[in-house]
Amino acid sequence: MTINLEAEAATREENNAALIAALDQTGLSEVESSWELDVINDTEHGRWIAALGADAIAELTYRFVGGRVVLLTTWVDPAYRHNRVATELVARVLEEIRESGKKITIICPVVGKFIDRNPEYADLIDKVHPGSGAYPKHEPAEVGHDEELTAFQRDLA
Repeated sequence: MTINLEAEAATREENNAALIAALDQTGLSEVESSWELDVINDTEHGRWIAALGADAIAELTYRFVGGRVVLLTTWVDPAYRHNRVATELVARVLEEIRESGKKITIICPVVGKFIDRNPEYADLIDKVHPGSGAYPKHEPAEVGHDEELTAFQRDLA
């Protein structure tokens, strides 16, 4: 099976743009979606799932790296976009992470945009390793190289 990396990257960019546009249409106080969602941490597969009944309609993937939660990508079924599903999913995931006492590294631009619009979650961002998806763009607190994250990113390529 051949993977077309350019097509996959383009699809991911379109998905991110659609989700960020949906975040931009949502007032900061309007976090809950139009439905009662269950948000389930599927630790076996490294993702939080937003479920509507028995149907998984959104997910936020993650990995643990160096004691941090690296938030990778957010996906929402196109039929459920513009209904605050991503907003609620991200908010509930960040609350769960806050309760765990962990810090986050943001790769997913949707999570970065959400935190930019909801600065009460900014304290969760790891100051040394904020991630490429953090908004506004953060400079690492110290000059150095995160060997674990670099190895992790190589595995994704």
